[in-house]
Amino acid sequence: MTIETRATTPYDDQKPGTSGLRKKVPHFQQENYVENFVQAIFDVAPKEPSKTLIIGGDGRYFNREVVGRVVAMAAANDCERIVIGQGGILSTPAASNLIRKRNAFGGIILSASHNPGGPNEDFGIKFNTSNGGPAPENITNAIYERTKQISEYRIDPEVKADIDTIGETDLGHLVIEVIDPVADYAALMEELFDFDKIRNLFSSGFTMAFDAMHAVTGPYAHEILEKRLGAKEGTVRNGTPKEDFGGHHPDPNLVHAKALYDTMMKSDGPDFGAASDGDGDRNLIIGKGIYVAPSDSLAVLAANATHAKAYTDGLKGVARSMPTSAAADRVAEKLGLPHYETPTGWKFFGNLLDEGYVTICGEESAGTGADHVREKDGLWAVLLWLAILASRQQSVREIVEQHWLEFGRNYFARHDFEEIDKSVAETFMSDLRAMLPQLGGKTAEGFQVQSATDFAYKDPIDGSITEHQGIRIRFEDGSRVVFRLSGTGTVGATLRVYLERFEPGSEGLDRDVAEMLEPLIEAVDALVGYRRAIGRMEPDVIT
Repeated sequence: MTIETRATTPYDDQKPGTSGLRKKVPHFQQENYVENFVQAIFDVAPKEPSKTLIIGGDGRYFNREVVGRVVAMAAANDCERIVIGQGGILSTPAASNLIRKRNAFGGIILSASHNPGGPNEDFGIKFNTSNGGPAPENITNAIYERTKQISEYRIDPEVKADIDTIGETDLGHLVIEVIDPVADYAALMEELFDFDKIRNLFSSGFTMAFDAMHAVTGPYAHEILEKRLGAKEGTVRNGTPKEDFGGHHPDPNLVHAKALYDTMMKSDGPDFGAASDGDGDRNLIIGKGIYVAPSDSLAVLAANATHAKAYTDGLKGVARSMPTSAAADRVAEKLGLPHYETPTGWKFFGNLLDEGYVTICGEESAGTGADHVREKDGLWAVLLWLAILASRQQSVREIVEQHWLEFGRNYFARHDFEEIDKSVAETFMSDLRAMLPQLGGKTAEGFQVQSATDFAYKDPIDGSITEHQGIRIRFEDGSRVVFRLSGTGTVGATLRVYLERFEPGSEGLDRDVAEMLEPLIEAVDALVGYRRAIGRMEPDVIT
């Protein structure tokens, strides 16, 4: 045991965003940039209920090197057991499960989620607490404050882990355990779902395409879908994780997973299509000839969850992020369930899940999950869809269209304007906030403003208040537009504009989404002039 205390100087830009610290790889490669942030985590995080730490990541460029640094620093910072996914690999939901199962004080997850990877692309470090969920704001704020004053970090340079060999290494003061990253997670899924029933679905001739996007979910999907559930070989596409995700952007949307979408739109395409992202916490759902928007997917899963083994007794409640469409609310109201609206960021669901207020949560950004872990979970969502398909013996299209008939349809899209000059984006949001008191009652393009507010959230468990989480403009007909700056980018600013229009009746449920939303776009632009303010007429990505 050779602990060294090394001098360092602070950086002023280590404030965690929506889910951890994300920057370009060369930025993380600055002297002691990684060490400063990791030491701040160790200085702030309480080592309770044990001194066990989980470490893993999505396998992107720089992952293996940082795993080694974190292990050497953990050895010098009072950790007694380190559990690492083989090869430094752990999907984010698998890491959350391990934290809970091993009674760890937390986990360090190395990922920039759905952002691209490579020598000049994105990297990220996130700390999850003992409940398995992303650190709440009081801890991330404390980490940030610590990074601003840090003057030294501790490391044991003699501690090196062979992360490619499964097994334990006992160093006396520290045990390093390298595990199969898939096994515990797969076992958990088998507890939640009736695998025999889903196996029967595949054996009946049901076909599926799953795009792992050369990201972390590949090994999990091969093991669960092909080996345990009997989906035919080749069901999992792009299933080998790569440091640069094969040169692609591992975001499961209709832009970056277009090949899967094109396959699913063919008359002879598979019955069911799905994808997951860089770290395995997001999902894309497509049926033959029909794309299922994330907000609709959340609502359908909530309405049909009792078809899965784990939820046969029903749900405790449903929660969604504020920008997510109100489709899930309509399900909860009809089922007599509590429903909650939170800020964006999975950490805001943590208290609701821990206290048993809700069972299923979701975000419009393709994240869906439940109380089995404290992260969104891409493969879990796919398996819940498979359980529903196996039970109902209907196609994705039939299930979705029947859902719309029963609950109405929330036409919804998110327009992302990426890499805007940060000062331009912040000025627009500031000006919009100042404009809010004057918007009430105004009319444009036939849409009359009912209310215009800056969303603030009061946690029903601990009473904490989170402000400035997005600006909501509601219209008298039930339509809604939300403006919000993203906290997940690494360059400039991303302005996200969320557009929602509700159609309650049996007519008008099969309209084109863009066609339905175009009048709303024109109305809100006439009211607040957002396209002129940011200098962009068209979004970079529409989801």
